[in-house]
Amino acid sequence: MDGHAMLGKVDGPTKAPMVILHSNNELDQWLAAAAGPVHFVPTMGGLHRGHQQLIRAARRAGARVLVSVFVNPTQFGAGEDFTTYPRHPDGDAQQAGAAGADAVWFPAMDHVYGAANPGDNPGRSGPPLKPFLIRTLCGPWRPGHFEGVLMVMERLLERVQPAVVVMGEKDWQQLTVLRQCLPAFYEQRCRLLPVPVVREEDGLPYSSRNSRLSPAQRRQAALLPQGLGDAAAAVQGGERRAAVLEQLVRRRLDAAGLAVDYAQLVDPLTLQPCPHLDGVALLGVAVHVGPARLLDHRFLLSRKPIIAIDGPAGTGKSTVTRLLAARLGLLHLDTGAMYRAVAWLMLENRQPIRSGEALQQLLETMELRLAWGDHGQQVIRINGVDVSDAVRLPRVTATVPRVAALPEVRQVLTRQQRMFGRQGGLVSEGRDMGTAVFPHAELKVYLTATAAERARRRAADMTQRGQTPPPLATLEVQIAERDHLDCTRTEAPLRPAEDGVVVATDGISVEQVVDKLEDLFHQRLSHEAWPAGHH
Repeated sequence: MDGHAMLGKVDGPTKAPMVILHSNNELDQWLAAAAGPVHFVPTMGGLHRGHQQLIRAARRAGARVLVSVFVNPTQFGAGEDFTTYPRHPDGDAQQAGAAGADAVWFPAMDHVYGAANPGDNPGRSGPPLKPFLIRTLCGPWRPGHFEGVLMVMERLLERVQPAVVVMGEKDWQQLTVLRQCLPAFYEQRCRLLPVPVVREEDGLPYSSRNSRLSPAQRRQAALLPQGLGDAAAAVQGGERRAAVLEQLVRRRLDAAGLAVDYAQLVDPLTLQPCPHLDGVALLGVAVHVGPARLLDHRFLLSRKPIIAIDGPAGTGKSTVTRLLAARLGLLHLDTGAMYRAVAWLMLENRQPIRSGEALQQLLETMELRLAWGDHGQQVIRINGVDVSDAVRLPRVTATVPRVAALPEVRQVLTRQQRMFGRQGGLVSEGRDMGTAVFPHAELKVYLTATAAERARRRAADMTQRGQTPPPLATLEVQIAERDHLDCTRTEAPLRPAEDGVVVATDGISVEQVVDKLEDLFHQRLSHEAWPAGHH
């Protein structure tokens, strides 16, 4: 390709030589030269094993991989290390090539910001920043930093137009700001692929700034992850107070001679302070050692995470929940089956579907047990009888809405569901999971779909089970009636949780829904803290 410098082959005989790009024109030619998506790894250079892991992740996703190296002036404040930030273009090219990049782009300042100095033209600002995201962690210590990050990322993404952007989870606040302040890119135009923190042998995250430390300073810096480990051990011992956990880390780092900017416990999604650990929180730390300012964090869990999936009947909750639970290594709690079991029991006992003393006695003497089979499927027994298949019979399905509307039934089953959730580690689906049963769940999702789509799915499910479905119009009427009962009942009416996420499932595959929910989960709990299939 004319005007492009090239390195030798770096990834076996089938891979073309890696290309080095400098101008915007060279980049545009490279982007246009081959069809197919581009996966983009934006960096500020000083490439190391952490960056190489990003490049490999981009490569595994199956597309051409472009790495940019640009030390962005707008994210450095007065007195920060912009002029001394590590710059090793030849070494960066070698590192990128060894990891499998197809091209490395080294833009100059005017290639990104035009002829004018970006700091001299307030009108050329970046996208709006949500102020609440920078009230904690690095925000107060680095005024203007995140505005600069947004400014450069918007320009890089506009130029490259990637299908996937690959970034590390090391700077969790930066990742969160980009997710929430560039939704036009990350929700509509490209996918953000986060990669777990890559750590050195002593636990310190790889960082370009580590190269500036003397051996003695490097040994000091290694105490940063150790201090976070002290906090995690305290949580295991029952400590839940943020002030105690933060002070524990500060004392360890102060004793090591590290200058601490902050040690702060925050909600991973909103980045707001957490005075008390209840579920999952992020403990972030920034310190100065020698010429470098270093970041690290640790996710602290007082219990395993909970995902609550709500929504009306026929939105695919059971299928999605089962697949998501398997992917994340969580248990699938099918609360709908619990209501079906009670409905089955009432039908077997010829119990009238209404409140009263007879219902109260039935519930008090009922023994309902859940277990998980060899393949992760839920097995439900009521009074010793395995009813896992019987609860799916049409006569039970038709009775469930009226049974679920009875306050006594909801109260008894809600108590039992909360017992299952004490240790966490589950994906629960039903009709009031995020609002009534697990209000402190890490992720609350409300799945929805049109009545016509839900009727079509119900008919397909019945056919698969060997049952003869009624006409679609009849199913739509039944679904509308059930929605009305669920939404108007006095005990925990069906509605999305205030802090939940509504996901419409019309027109998208089950796998796409599961991908979306997995991404939402990892916006609240990092891949490092909870890898896929974690148990």
